[in-house]
Amino acid sequence: MSMEKTWNHKKEEDRIYKKWEKSGAFTAPSGKEGLASGKKPFCVIMPPPNANDPMHVGHAMFVSVEDLLVRYHRMKGENTLWLPGTDHAGIETQYVFEKKLLKKGQSRFDFENEELYQMIWDYVQENSGVAVSQMKRLGASADWSRLKFTLDEDVVDLVLDTFIKLHEKNLVYRGKKLVNYCTRCGTSYSQLEVEYEERKDPLYYIKYGPFVLATTRPETKFGDTAVAVNPKDKRYKKWIGKEIEVEGLIGNFKLKVIADDLVDPEFGTGVVKVTPAHDENDFQMGERHNLPLKQVIDFKGKLMKVAGKYAGLGIVNARKMVVEDLQAKGLMEKIDDKYVHRVGTCYRCGRVIEPLPLTQFFVKTKPLTKKALKALDDKETIIYGAGREKVLRHWMENIRDWNISRQIVWGIRMPVWYMKGKDKDDYVVSKTSPGKGYIQETDTFDTWFSSGQWPVVTLKTSKEKDFEYYYPTTVMNTGYDILPIWVMRMMLLGIELTGKSPFKHVYLHGLVRDPKGQKMSKSKGNAIDPVEMVEKYGADAIRMALLMSSTAGQDKSVDENTIRGMRNFANKIWNAARFVKNADDLEASLAEKDFRKRLSNVVKHVSGHLDKLRIGMAAEVVYNEFWHWFCDEAIEQNKKGEISSKVLAEGLKTFLKLLHPFVPFVTETVWQEMGFDGLLIEQKWPDEKE
Repeated sequence: MSMEKTWNHKKEEDRIYKKWEKSGAFTAPSGKEGLASGKKPFCVIMPPPNANDPMHVGHAMFVSVEDLLVRYHRMKGENTLWLPGTDHAGIETQYVFEKKLLKKGQSRFDFENEELYQMIWDYVQENSGVAVSQMKRLGASADWSRLKFTLDEDVVDLVLDTFIKLHEKNLVYRGKKLVNYCTRCGTSYSQLEVEYEERKDPLYYIKYGPFVLATTRPETKFGDTAVAVNPKDKRYKKWIGKEIEVEGLIGNFKLKVIADDLVDPEFGTGVVKVTPAHDENDFQMGERHNLPLKQVIDFKGKLMKVAGKYAGLGIVNARKMVVEDLQAKGLMEKIDDKYVHRVGTCYRCGRVIEPLPLTQFFVKTKPLTKKALKALDDKETIIYGAGREKVLRHWMENIRDWNISRQIVWGIRMPVWYMKGKDKDDYVVSKTSPGKGYIQETDTFDTWFSSGQWPVVTLKTSKEKDFEYYYPTTVMNTGYDILPIWVMRMMLLGIELTGKSPFKHVYLHGLVRDPKGQKMSKSKGNAIDPVEMVEKYGADAIRMALLMSSTAGQDKSVDENTIRGMRNFANKIWNAARFVKNADDLEASLAEKDFRKRLSNVVKHVSGHLDKLRIGMAAEVVYNEFWHWFCDEAIEQNKKGEISSKVLAEGLKTFLKLLHPFVPFVTETVWQEMGFDGLLIEQKWPDEKE
């Protein structure tokens, strides 16, 4: 039966994927079977996409990379597990749901916690198949029989166990500290979730008794509990330890002059106001010098009673009025309108983050990072991506204690209980209520606390002995942008829970950018919709476009033209197969020895690159050798009678195997059309000597 003239991805892709699923090729042996087999395991745990979000180009990148690796190792005969999952995504999902409520004129505050949680649960369940179905369209050969969700009961149970174990080891504590708080989203964040941007803001020079000091935040002056200078600054040495009287907007007040190394003598006048309740550096100085916390801004972003006539004003309006009143009273020395500084913003909504004092649960990170750094030193985990290990080490060496409390409903409720009417410092950590009269903590865990345990909890709740066989996993692949926020936390928690780093290799792919190197976004109009590209050009085209010339840790530029070009490559494979299928049989020739030698060399190079996770280079070799050697030279040799059609067919067969992990749909379809035995996905990877 003759092949159609061109490769028809729309006709073939769904049919081929169903054939793969039906064959059971995606299903990995259970850990129990793996241990009995004595075979080497290869395991990748999928970075769980948001359960109800449509796929974006970043998802397409990780699916392409991971599916390439698992198909390759499966064909090499290893027991290969690609364990898929989806994420409840905490604040991100709640934020999206709240925007939907807003369109109906509703707010999260209109509902009790339990009711709101159920509403979000129903919303996620309605859309939960979106991410999975779209990953399947890209050809993801994950073991869907092991699909996990971060809110599965067995997963939640292990996450709670982890918190309890950390608490018992004195690695978790409850304390009042300054946290990064978004007054719009209504929750605190850890330091890793704050996005910083450079801004130009006025720097106000205000008279403070005998001093003039500079600040960008005059509205917080009602929370000042000291002024500070650097101990080595000779200009102010005589003032250290003394008390000064300051004329204020709501009456005069007194402040002590303290000396602290955190003060930069070059900033402003070298004198700073210390507001421990609203600045991290000031909070640290406050702890060292036993200064009181005097909160001025509440959790809705309004000034509090302590601000007198300014109480109830939002931060922006309060700042404007305070500046005007300082000027009217002659207390404003000058304003520098060209001051540039870094401002922390909410990664979800973009609002400026407020450092606010709040009682939260924290994980002690130093004992955990010590073990993780040793794992890097010992090469227990190897990071792929130039300079990225250095970045990871920097975060591990400088990380503060991790605030894991979130003031949102959508997440795993903390297993903490308080006796009604009693001091909340007296609490019980337990999965179930300790008895009558106890109420549960309303805060939920930071999403990254549960996903930071992902390799451990997925394998422990999967098939029999999966954890014993497949842990530590072989490769963790994700974007370098979440190296500290996710990869680091998986290392911290994984090592603490198991004594072993959760993965042997971390392959960090770059961000996908447009041809001008700009970050893709819908607002810029330069974003690629992978689903649309699959529909238009086929899954193989977008996969190869993303994989070709990609390098660990480096960004990748892709546009529709790149994808269209790779559709042409799929057609090239198809057309080459049509020629080979219809080629006249010829006698063997001397040229065939050279043909086999070169083919063996191609196998050697592609395998070598894949073994060393040089994915872009592997793609380049197989692309160039197939197009420019097999098609442009070998087929022409066959036309001239220099190579037999039998040997050409052998070459095609080998190339289909080499190409399959990159472009699985067209290669599998060609394999069937050529009448080769079995399914290509189940074939053995070619040997260099073949």
